[in-house]
Amino acid sequence: MRNELNELAVFATVAEERSFTRAAARLGVSQSALSHTIRGLEERLGLQLLARTTRSVSPTTAGIAVLKELTPALDQIERSISEARKLQHRPGGRVRLVVSRSGAFMVLLSKLASFAKAYPEVVLDVVTLNEPADVIAGQFDAGIHTGEFIQRDMIAVRVSKDLRFAVVGSPEYFKSHDIPREPRDLNNHPCIGIRLGAGPYRWEFEKRRKVTVNVQGPAVFDDTNLVIQAAANGVGLGLAFEEQVAELIMKRRLIRVLEDWCPPFPGFFLYYPSRHNQPAALTALINALRLS
Repeated sequence: MRNELNELAVFATVAEERSFTRAAARLGVSQSALSHTIRGLEERLGLQLLARTTRSVSPTTAGIAVLKELTPALDQIERSISEARKLQHRPGGRVRLVVSRSGAFMVLLSKLASFAKAYPEVVLDVVTLNEPADVIAGQFDAGIHTGEFIQRDMIAVRVSKDLRFAVVGSPEYFKSHDIPREPRDLNNHPCIGIRLGAGPYRWEFEKRRKVTVNVQGPAVFDDTNLVIQAAANGVGLGLAFEEQVAELIMKRRLIRVLEDWCPPFPGFFLYYPSRHNQPAALTALINALRLS
């Protein structure tokens, strides 16, 4: 079918030019090669598409019937390719993103208004997933996640500062519970879990040594904002990025604990598979989100 499409396009050119000589010059091939292509197409289709004399070339009745459907189809293909090429140079069209929920709030939303104003022809089609996602298998243009979850064969662009985790609980909660002094004390506290992929995230800490705690508690969420709200309501201790809870801590709605066990780590990255023929819309998004 691919060869026949090429040959049909050649036939349409000859029919339009009404001349093998002019069609050959337009296509940049020899006249003999052009004649050979048309003969092969006619033999495979079992149709005579062109009537030839020494002075003229014109489509037969069968050729006219084929051209009636072929010409609009070729025109549509040409328009589609032309539009696709424009997207390589002018930001426009749809960019499919897979983004962690925290990344959507902390990276994307903060710059979305200015990006939309600068590039009104671009639509960001966003799917939020906490678990790592394969952008190629999912047919996404790019993703945003913390560095530890990004595959090594991806191109990664940093889009946030270093992050730190914060363990928090409400003042009401600490009226009836001791403040944990080290990570193992969390085993004596109800903790609100956060799900990454198939199971709850194991809380990780570090101070001269790394410690991982498989916390237990009354609820597990797949959205950090729900964890924060549950902690503020006195359900138990929650884990979130410190940027997400800074204002609630300042207002004394949450109390932070184990701060010296929470070192900084590389933050969010926008990742994508290749720089080859990168659409202008994706380039614009990368430049807008890139950490300066």
